[in-house]
Amino acid sequence: MAKTWVLDTETKGTGAHIAPIPARGRERVSERELALIDLQRPGRPSPPQAPPEPLRFKVVDVMSAEVLAEGVGAREAVEVLEGMHSVIDARISVWAPERNRWRLLALDEAKALWSFRGRLDALRD
Repeated sequence: MAKTWVLDTETKGTGAHIAPIPARGRERVSERELALIDLQRPGRPSPPQAPPEPLRFKVVDVMSAEVLAEGVGAREAVEVLEGMHSVIDARISVWAPERNRWRLLALDEAKALWSFRGRLDALRD
């Protein structure tokens, strides 16, 4: 006859080990079924959907460390970038309201903004 094994955790901190269930204890194990409880999370209240604020940019010249524009929209930031020779000539940051500070754009983000140079007139029409 096959033995039924159970994890014995009453070892007082020395670790658990596997022990066979005594023959008379088998009935007790089957009698005491685990009570399953289904916990339902309460639904989260949805925050009011306010329209997102327009992005605000800060453009700093790398060579002179001069702030060329601060708190301007995307269109004004692109106009400032028109006079630059390369995307790496400027540090472009965006205002992060949840952190209450400026976040420096990654190079691919700066290149995306840079790609609008020279196309503002076409976008206005």
